[in-house]
Amino acid sequence: MAFSGSKEDGREVKIYEYLDELSTDLADYISELSEASVKERGVFAIALSGGSLISLITKLCEVPYSKTVDWSKWYIFWVDERVVAKNHVDSNYKLAKDVFLSKVPIVPSHVHSINDTVTAEKAAEDYEFVIRQLVRTRVISVSDVSDCPKFDLILLGMGPDGHIASLFPDHSILDEKDEWVTFVTDSPKPPPERITFTLPVINSASNVAVVVTGSSKAEAAHLAIDDVGPDVPSSPAKMVQPNKGKLVWYLDKAAASKLDCTKFSE
Repeated sequence: MAFSGSKEDGREVKIYEYLDELSTDLADYISELSEASVKERGVFAIALSGGSLISLITKLCEVPYSKTVDWSKWYIFWVDERVVAKNHVDSNYKLAKDVFLSKVPIVPSHVHSINDTVTAEKAAEDYEFVIRQLVRTRVISVSDVSDCPKFDLILLGMGPDGHIASLFPDHSILDEKDEWVTFVTDSPKPPPERITFTLPVINSASNVAVVVTGSSKAEAAHLAIDDVGPDVPSSPAKMVQPNKGKLVWYLDKAAASKLDCTKFSE
């Protein structure tokens, strides 16, 4: 690891020289959270994103994790999803299934993907209903500061524009306070129709990890992590501020190249 430090507000930032090192550390982090959650609650509720993040968690398919993780206790959700068929190349579900979920013994009924046969609005409504049912049965915890679900872990990537999940800069859904899951039909990045967790749900999680790689995201990482002052509009990534949970940023050196590491305590 090239650097590990924390900000005054408790955010942890880890920077890696090599992607292999990052993905091993990320696998350790996920497996430790899984073990702690299963011990405490009997289950582990994790929400995934799409993109390059998925390839970075495939270490979990390898020994020792494949043998030591209690996969039967995992419940899988998606922080956001493109409203396309499950076998479509743009589907976050398909990506996760092909490279990760099909390689580990997760119970199929514990994998909660969206209804891909309806409109974006109905898919968001249906997905929120599923989550509400699982909060009632305590498969997913409930936040003690709001009525939001409290996922054990939410894994996020970030785009070069600072978007996380399908929450894009300057979009009206950044202000959504009541819905747990909402939808967009005008995503600036194709495909246009998506469902997404809202910020209150993301910020209610027990643990949030944002995983960022590549120099194209260096400026967005700087704006999200560093104290850039009040005159710079907050990106969606900067709005990830868990109420009571822990936030960890995992970056490679290229993505971290514009960070002001002098402002961290090691």
